[in-house]
Amino acid sequence: MEIIFHAHHATVSEWMRARATRGVRKLSARLTRAVDAVVRFEQDGRVRRVEILLHAPRQRDLIATGESRFFGPALVTALARLQAQLPRKRAGRTRTRRLAPA
Repeated sequence: MEIIFHAHHATVSEWMRARATRGVRKLSARLTRAVDAVVRFEQDGRVRRVEILLHAPRQRDLIATGESRFFGPALVTALARLQAQLPRKRAGRTRTRRLAPA
């Protein structure tokens, strides 16, 4: 999976990019056949914004944003909102044991 980073009026450290990469890869494992993700870091005055777009074929694009004063909490918020949009793993059927007729 390819991850594309955009920084609009912001300087983003390698540590923050690595954190975003780990988070997106972890969440994309729950989405079948994820192709790529676009992570945008924006800064407007004191407000930092992180937007994540996740693409997968034959599925709608998942978009999540997070805003905060720093990029760390904004990234955590965006990842949490993205996780809420992902399909839940279905639990397997539990097998019950049938008693033999007496």
